[in-house]
Amino acid sequence: MSIDIINVTKHFGSFTALNNVNLTIPTGELVALLGPSGSGKTTLLRIIAGLEKTDQGTILFDGKDTTARDAQERQVGFVFQHYALFRHMNVFENIAFGLKVRPRKLRPSKQEIHDKVHQLLELVKLEGLANRYPSQLSGGQRQRVALARALAVEPRVLLLDEPFGALDAKVRKELRRWLRRLHDELHITSVFVTHDQEEALDVADRIVILNEGRIEQLGSPEEVYERPQTPFVYNFLGNVNLFHGRIHQGKVRIGSIEVDVPQYAHTLDTEAISYVRPHDFEIEREARGNELIPAHILFIRAVGPVVHLELKREDTGELVEAELSKERYRELALKTGETVYVKPKDLKIFIPEDYVI
Repeated sequence: MSIDIINVTKHFGSFTALNNVNLTIPTGELVALLGPSGSGKTTLLRIIAGLEKTDQGTILFDGKDTTARDAQERQVGFVFQHYALFRHMNVFENIAFGLKVRPRKLRPSKQEIHDKVHQLLELVKLEGLANRYPSQLSGGQRQRVALARALAVEPRVLLLDEPFGALDAKVRKELRRWLRRLHDELHITSVFVTHDQEEALDVADRIVILNEGRIEQLGSPEEVYERPQTPFVYNFLGNVNLFHGRIHQGKVRIGSIEVDVPQYAHTLDTEAISYVRPHDFEIEREARGNELIPAHILFIRAVGPVVHLELKREDTGELVEAELSKERYRELALKTGETVYVKPKDLKIFIPEDYVI
């Protein structure tokens, strides 16, 4: 089931939740809607589901206009952040609910419902828990029951609103891997909302990054992380160091250093903002060349395979976050309080005239 979102706009009073959004989701794709609070991601999900109406625009399922249809007519499965399980029903009854309330002509037999529910319990790895009540389950188990209930009605589209947001970090990581495997097995067109960047990068086929009701960027996890198209995307995805400077005739000056940017050989004295990920620095003991920034080591966290450094630039006083391998850290024998030299390996520059190098 493909989904086309065409020129969709939605207002809540004077607040614009979505502003002329256009998006195509191919059949069988798992898409993450990612963005900060208020960016419009949950509103867009609810519009796809038929739980909210558009002020303007069209929703197509497999090329057919479903804009005026409600959620039941659209045959979507919806999984909420806080499970929304029926507390007075056991696991079996919760999963079977959507099948039992169908019109008599469309309702499966008791045996068919029994077989379907147990099939789903096996799918979500909850065999043997059919008679338990939600209060007797862990958060991760309740979320899997909610997902099984959504799948029971054989939806054409699966929609998930912050599905793991209420769970602790370890359970969240286990469940998102499980969801990825489940999606690969079922191939249901799926859209999930999250504000967790790691979750989106880990699970989705494609990521839609929303900001102030507009799509900032759309692409694979690798594309949006490695090739951000706007300063917002660069800031939003992962840790980043920001440097203000100016470009003049193919060189960008950042504090006391100059870096060659031949793409801007003909640009004259223009403001520029440069971004560097923490892992895109080289650390040296001695200054070699004019692209090294002297910095004072404030803090070292050497837990795990990656060592995290917090440094203070000696030329501007700005803080810099850098990462290096445990091997390189031991080779340099770094200590808090020392002065070292940091060199940007991959500098991404944004200027008003040309958003991205």
